Amino acid sequence: MKVLHLESTDVCQLACPLCARETNPKFNKKEHNHLTIEKISKLLSVDSISKLEKMFMCGNYGDPAAGKHTLEIYEYFRNINTGIVLGMNTNAGLQSPDWWYRLACIFNQTYDYVVFSIDGLEDTNHIYRRNINWQKLMENCASFINAGGSAHWDMLVYKHNQHQVYACEQLAKDLGFTWFRAKVSKRPYIAGLEFPSGWTNPIVDRGEIFCMAEQEQSIYIDARGNMHGCCWLGNKLDNTLQVSDVKKTWNTNSPNKICYETCSAKTNSFKSQWQREVQLK
Repeated sequence: MKVLHLESTDVCQLACPLCARETNPKFNKKEHNHLTIEKISKLLSVDSISKLEKMFMCGNYGDPAAGKHTLEIYEYFRNINTGIVLGMNTNAGLQSPDWWYRLACIFNQTYDYVVFSIDGLEDTNHIYRRNINWQKLMENCASFINAGGSAHWDMLVYKHNQHQVYACEQLAKDLGFTWFRAKVSKRPYIAGLEFPSGWTNPIVDRGEIFCMAEQEQSIYIDARGNMHGCCWLGNKLDNTLQVSDVKKTWNTNSPNKICYETCSAKTNSFKSQWQREVQLK
């Protein structure tokens, strides 16, 4: 194992309409789970953590900034493995500027990063990132960046915000972001969310299954402390499938549905998903 993906919590303040929190009827929003160091230590030895190349937090149902133990988990990994790359994906609308300053102090290595998912400017970001507080988001981004953190702005492009792509890129540059990236969502569209004109549809022809988890030697641990082969397999909630469990189906007439729909493409959708990618500094 070289890469570890953690879901520090299944709590989030937003109600993004295409998120699994909103689309999976089996998910219980009232049951708040927070990953702890104790749970992690039962699954991973100190020796295995010391050999990791990267640990990042994203998950399926929660935002890492909502995790009760997120900062201490990052500190735990950093103390064991000083050279590990630390990463995080967030909507940035939670916690205080001080919390983000502390995160930046932990994320003090060259390739550490935080991906801020911001889908437009103040008048459009909330259309998909429902319940977001724009002012709080901006304050948190600024605190992280001003403390030396490397920030990436990731934008989902829809018809309602496509006219703001370059303005978002400029704002990202003005604020001190390291990267700006924009893409079109692969998830099914619903009322109120329309495909942008002039952008390439990310749906690609099916082909040989290319398993990113296998290629990068990664595993996924969810907020309840369950280990899965990847976050896509972990999205189901009711199983703990490993890559070895599903790999035997790939070359049959009935490949695992999740693998086929997510990682079966003639052009790898993970590496080619960004239709605009700009390094800002």
